[in-house]
Amino acid sequence: MSFPFADVAEVQVRDLLSLAGRRALVTGGARGLGKAIALRLAEAGADVAIADIDHELARAAASDIARRFAVKAVGVPMDVTDAASVRAATDSVIEDLAGLDLWINNAGVFPSIPVLETEDAAWESVFAVNARGVFNGSREAARRMAPGGSGVIVNIVSTAGFQGTAPGLSAYVGSKHAVRGMTKQMALEFAPLGIRVLGVAPTFVPTEGNMAAGAAAMEAAGVDPATVPVMNHSLIGRLGTPDDIARVVLFCASDMSMIMTGSTLLADAGQTI
Repeated sequence: MSFPFADVAEVQVRDLLSLAGRRALVTGGARGLGKAIALRLAEAGADVAIADIDHELARAAASDIARRFAVKAVGVPMDVTDAASVRAATDSVIEDLAGLDLWINNAGVFPSIPVLETEDAAWESVFAVNARGVFNGSREAARRMAPGGSGVIVNIVSTAGFQGTAPGLSAYVGSKHAVRGMTKQMALEFAPLGIRVLGVAPTFVPTEGNMAAGAAAMEAAGVDPATVPVMNHSLIGRLGTPDDIARVVLFCASDMSMIMTGSTLLADAGQTI
């Protein structure tokens, strides 16, 4: 069995980082961390599809990216919990961009409900987005990449995939541990197809969604945010930014990380030490 991963030792750094000629899809890419990732991929030369449940916001983000980096960018509606929606959006992207090389599973939810108050439907809704959404996206991506014998899938995990975190986040923590496990298993299964799978585990970054969810979590738990490690300044003396994480994703998506698959990179400013 052959494993078609090139030896890139003779390739210059600028070419290793370049994504020129590649086509990327970012789920939940219309704002926050997802948009930051899409911006860096486009800056590196990739054509980009912004897949988001909010179609209008996705189209606006795509228009902004195309204007800033002179790449092709499209916005498509996608509900990551619905395999048919994922399939239809991918069909549309491949028609528009003429292929698919990179898939970033970024879409996620972050509700806060104490375990004793968590109803089945609430638990299942978190896993539907954060875990099944990653499975749906990765499966569809691999099906489209396999005939070409190459591709990269990057799953946005979380430091919650390595440890417990703020009170009220059992479903979230469980779902992110699941994504970390899927990253390993999919890497194993997709390697013979020429597809690498990596995870990136960010620390808390102050996006619109994270700030609102974090405040709600603390309020529900009656906790002062300043006392929660995930909300504190890190070992580098500041909170991370969306672009801090986007640069790590760019590394994973590029040929700089050619030797890597199955790993989840901690982009946590030392939080989990």
